[in-house]
Amino acid sequence: MSHSQQLCFLCSHVSIASILPMLQFPGFLRGLFMKLDILAIAAHPDDVELTCGGTLIKMAQKGYKTGILDLTAGEMGTRGTPETRAKEASLAAKILKVAWRGNLGVPDSDVQPTRQNKMRLAQVIRDLRPHTVILPYWEARHPDHYHASALGYEGCFLAGLKQLPLTGEPHRPFKILYATSFEGMPATFIVDITKQYAQRRKAVLAYGSQFRPAKSERKQRVFLAIDELDNRMDLLARHHGQLIGAKYGEPFLQKEPMSTDDIVTLPVRSI
Repeated sequence: MSHSQQLCFLCSHVSIASILPMLQFPGFLRGLFMKLDILAIAAHPDDVELTCGGTLIKMAQKGYKTGILDLTAGEMGTRGTPETRAKEASLAAKILKVAWRGNLGVPDSDVQPTRQNKMRLAQVIRDLRPHTVILPYWEARHPDHYHASALGYEGCFLAGLKQLPLTGEPHRPFKILYATSFEGMPATFIVDITKQYAQRRKAVLAYGSQFRPAKSERKQRVFLAIDELDNRMDLLARHHGQLIGAKYGEPFLQKEPMSTDDIVTLPVRSI
């Protein structure tokens, strides 16, 4: 697929207005043709920042190429427009030091693992060829979140099927991890993000429309979980950090057992 074809593919599924800020983000177009080490996939702009933003910062500091794929533009959110949220996502991406950020253009509030969505996501996986993919946990309060988990997994699987009508070589990520911060499920491991936490919080607060709304937007008849989300995520980061003897942490789960060759060097004190 040529550069122009890839851009047309993207623009055909996302409004021009919503992707213009991302087109201005250094590395957006270049990222369409690079190999990523880590790709975090989530339903809405700001989901990645809240659940694994500190980990992405830490991995970028280690020299890994990281990326984010937002499935929707968050257009059904009570606050902010898609254009505003795209600008905020672009700013947050710079703070997180990711090499690439894109948007699949799935309708907000209707994230579903349909054949069309899975094929589009599979094409992105082939294009970016990530080694590790981070997905939302498969059980969640928000339907878009648990559907995003299924869509992400099945898109990764389909990307490896040679006979599918997709461009590029078949590819499947080596590792799939699930970010469990939202749900509080027992983690397979926790990443110490103490040194990255301030930068993660800066990335979260880049979404001013969501976390620093105008006074006129604060009063709502319907309960908005986002009004408590900033404080809740801070408490959860502290809680998970304490579990590993650190100040802040981000939890992850994987379905397969972890392997080690040296039980003497295992981290985290038991007693």
